[in-house]
Amino acid sequence: MLLIKRIESCRQYSSTVLSSILKSKKTSILPKHPSKGHANHVCEPAVTRFAPSPTGMLHLGSLRTALYNYLLAKKTDGKFILRIEDTDRSRLKDGAMDNIYNSLKWCNLKWDEGPYLQSERTDIYRKHINHLIETGRAYRCFCTKERLDDLRQSALRLVPPTNVSYDRHCAHLSEGEIKSKLDQGIPFTVRFKAPEKYPPFEDLLHGKIDLQPQQNPSDIRYDDPILMKSDNYPTYHLANVIDDHDMKISHVIRGEEWLPSTPKHIALYEAFGWKPPKFTHLPLLTTTEDKKLSKRRNDMSVMSLKEQGILPEALVNFSVLFGWSPPRELASKNHECFTLQEFENLFDLDSLTKGNAKVDMKKLWFFNKHFLGKKLEDPTFIDAVLPTIVKTIRDKYENVTELEEKVKTILIENGKVLSNINEFDTVFYYFFEKPNFESNEQSQEFLSKYDNKVASTILQYTRSILSEGSLTKDLVNDLSSKFNVPKKTIFQTLRFALAGSHPGAAVPVLFKVLGVSEAQERIANAIQILEHSL
Repeated sequence: MLLIKRIESCRQYSSTVLSSILKSKKTSILPKHPSKGHANHVCEPAVTRFAPSPTGMLHLGSLRTALYNYLLAKKTDGKFILRIEDTDRSRLKDGAMDNIYNSLKWCNLKWDEGPYLQSERTDIYRKHINHLIETGRAYRCFCTKERLDDLRQSALRLVPPTNVSYDRHCAHLSEGEIKSKLDQGIPFTVRFKAPEKYPPFEDLLHGKIDLQPQQNPSDIRYDDPILMKSDNYPTYHLANVIDDHDMKISHVIRGEEWLPSTPKHIALYEAFGWKPPKFTHLPLLTTTEDKKLSKRRNDMSVMSLKEQGILPEALVNFSVLFGWSPPRELASKNHECFTLQEFENLFDLDSLTKGNAKVDMKKLWFFNKHFLGKKLEDPTFIDAVLPTIVKTIRDKYENVTELEEKVKTILIENGKVLSNINEFDTVFYYFFEKPNFESNEQSQEFLSKYDNKVASTILQYTRSILSEGSLTKDLVNDLSSKFNVPKKTIFQTLRFALAGSHPGAAVPVLFKVLGVSEAQERIANAIQILEHSL
């Protein structure tokens, strides 16, 4: 129990230190909107990269990272590179790499170079690791797993505990001892000889940051990260530094969880004699309850959201606004609805925000409804979705005639009420099945609110003169005048008869889609209900 408490103490220390550093910067070092020539305003062509690990499905947080890197490259006429970090072979998932490619392509994020696979660059990493060993900046570690576990546990038992545990035992081996172990084939890793103190670094979002490992003064341990594993594959620390240098990456935009690793990376750049890129670490994505958004939620993966009926335009719009604010006047004018091309013109690092971004799915569906409405203005989009909707309706309802034409008319006339094309059959069910007045709350509300006798008379007259499949303004005006009731009452009465008072489709569209015969039959049924309730 004591050991568990000390483990938790170390974890809380790292988290608390990082959190306090970020929260202490109460005002951003960046202006809300860029001014020409500002220190953090990127003018030169930026070379950025998106470097996911194929260990699962691409999720919202990763998509946001990809978008920010893509948009910065596009805004500055730079280059966007795709790199797959697949050196942790034990965590690779089947299909994950294809999922990354398909997710980015679906969102229309086109990379300029790549994809590069780190697993195909191992010779490059070995060359550089040998250089670090030769210059004394790295060393082979032959320690067993059991010894390393003992070191970790003893570090946690210290008062105060330390969040670094290695004692540099192998850093002091003689050349003869090293050769003997190599001749025996003893497995080894390669560790970086970290500096005693990491220099502070500049983050383009958070400003100057100084992160140091917690030490116990009576038992000094070292923050010597493993650079090469015993399977001869590099760790993230080594591979990403070498790749970013080789690919001439100018700006690294990644999640805030990588902030604690950044001092190590900068120290590695210094060890190689290379200039590091500029870093920007993005805030966490959280739920509306301010809890960290779990990467294990499969319903938050890009392809899962696609299956739920989310459009790529909506998902891009939704994701870019997780930590970036557009010009206020423009956002107010169009309700924060932007296309990818518009984001390419607007995006800059100066308008990033520091606070955690809350994922409110209601906003995603708002964007989806907006872009779906735009797409329904394009006949080719309607033709593309028509077969799927028709199949769904045909499987659900029998004996529906002229189905394709009816679905097409509904989409053209009233499709903009949909938030999701997949909900067509549930939103517009009343086109394909007769109203159930008794179990329908909206119908019951009409029966209690309106004069049933007047409503019955209106419907009887309408049925007697209904001969065309359309509802004209003249007919509504005539009914309103004849029965001395507002036009609203006429529409509500007809909607009650034709759709059980269900909102959504305009009454003229109901007449148009149902046709004269079906409309007359529904009106007759409604008359019976009204007369029975008198």
